[in-house]
Amino acid sequence: MRERFVDVTTDLLTTHDRLALLTADLSAKLFDDARTAHPSRVVNLGIREQLLIGVAGGMALAGMRPIAHSFAPFLIERPFEQIKLDLNHQGVGAILVSAGASYDIAGGGRSHQAPGDVALLSTLPGWTIHVPGHADEAEAQLREAAAGDGLVYIRLSNQANRQAYVRKADTLGHGLRVLRRGRAGTVIAVGPLADTVLAATEGLDVNVLYGATVRPFDHTALRAAVADQPDPSVVIVEPCLAGTSVAEIGKALQDLPHRVLGLGVGQEELRHYGTPRQHAIAHGLGRAGLRLSIASFLGK
Repeated sequence: MRERFVDVTTDLLTTHDRLALLTADLSAKLFDDARTAHPSRVVNLGIREQLLIGVAGGMALAGMRPIAHSFAPFLIERPFEQIKLDLNHQGVGAILVSAGASYDIAGGGRSHQAPGDVALLSTLPGWTIHVPGHADEAEAQLREAAAGDGLVYIRLSNQANRQAYVRKADTLGHGLRVLRRGRAGTVIAVGPLADTVLAATEGLDVNVLYGATVRPFDHTALRAAVADQPDPSVVIVEPCLAGTSVAEIGKALQDLPHRVLGLGVGQEELRHYGTPRQHAIAHGLGRAGLRLSIASFLGK
């Protein structure tokens, strides 16, 4: 996804005159050609993430469309006050594109992990938050964001599904898509966890829905999926902090008795570096762990 981001952004800078790219050392050298071609619109600000967002806000106030890029903890958590004030409070738009996801950079330790980024950004209004599960989805989301004016966060990951589950014709992935139908419950797979969820629910009589966009959340599609279930039971599996989108499910089904289970990255801090796969297993996000949690919740 990150390589595709570089290629697509380089192309977009040529076709969108008001587009600008801001980096904080991360990936800066990958944009050398773009910087040579557009020296006034490709700026590396060094490891100063608060300044990164501040400059993005200033460019947006001047009529430009900024893309700001860094690792997730440095792009969302470290400069969160600037996101709140320099973007939201000023009423301007920007595109934030992160890399590293929750624990892709496991070897970097806790400082390079940000499972809470989506939950944190969701405390602010007006954000479209994409969690693509494939490079094709990330490209479509980025191209759409570049042509718009709003607040957009695109959360890139080293983990990916074997195929893109969202087609360009599907409004670029806004909303939930049905991957499998069943009657005993509904499981929502978010972003790069779709393949694992499909494998974990093989043989279970459940709906499997897929979402590459979590804000705004597709309340309509979820209600349609549970319409023929007398006692809706919903499991959402996210590659970020467990429970991040549980409140959205509650809003969607607020007039219906229902049960909900939010699976994702746990709050417990894992103090060994490990690998991304080891982190996934430790958080119950491997195939076996998900099967156990989902089947137990549904009483299977």
